[in-house]
Amino acid sequence: MAIRTILHYPDPCLRERARDIDEVDDTLRKLIEDMAETMYDAPGVGLAAPQIGESVRLFIVDVAGEDDPSDLRVFINPEIVDKNGEQIFQEGCLSFPGVYEDITRAAEVKVRATDENGASFELEADGLLAVAIQHENDHLDGVLMLDHLGVLKKRIVHRKMLKHGR
Repeated sequence: MAIRTILHYPDPCLRERARDIDEVDDTLRKLIEDMAETMYDAPGVGLAAPQIGESVRLFIVDVAGEDDPSDLRVFINPEIVDKNGEQIFQEGCLSFPGVYEDITRAAEVKVRATDENGASFELEADGLLAVAIQHENDHLDGVLMLDHLGVLKKRIVHRKMLKHGR
């Protein structure tokens, strides 16, 4: 396992649409291990492959509390098939260090994906898990939390990131 470098905004790689994964193999499982080590080291609750320069449709999340056992979930070629309700959640992003903004997202989601063993699954999620799934899934399409902000907030965050050389 290895800790990988997390790309920071405005790196153009963060804006690319990731490509589908054709096969779940040992190389992919190694990438998943590296992503987990990187996410936990950061620390964060989610990480998408494009954030470490790998343009593939893969993200991981672990929203377990600090005192709870790890609950790492792997999403390969995810597809959000249903959204319900609305919630506002203060989000951060490992590609935007030090930035936290209120983002409006669906309160509940249903996602279909493949796990690290190649098995298909569906998951219904709410709360922080629903937020994390939507946030990380956005990364796979080149959509950033910045894109969910109004014009003024976008400018402020953009300038902050450029000022700090991130």
